[in-house]
Amino acid sequence: MTRRPRARFWVEAGLGQLSATLFVVTLFVPNWIEAFFGVGPDEGSGSLEWAVVAVLFVTAIVSSVLARREWRCRVGLSTTR
Repeated sequence: MTRRPRARFWVEAGLGQLSATLFVVTLFVPNWIEAFFGVGPDEGSGSLEWAVVAVLFVTAIVSSVLARREWRCRVGLSTTR
């Protein structure tokens, strides 16, 4: 019998999706951060954007792995049966 995923799965999956989306947006449109917040803390050097890209990439990967783990443990769709 399979069980429904907990809210934890949905939070992890949503965070992974949001992080991945912002990662791609930041790669292609790096100035969105300055435009959205109205400040340029790196004075146009681009270092903030690359730091944000790195953090979003790691967040997307970790959240996705945790969501997959939660799904497999909770719902029971393990590849080893």
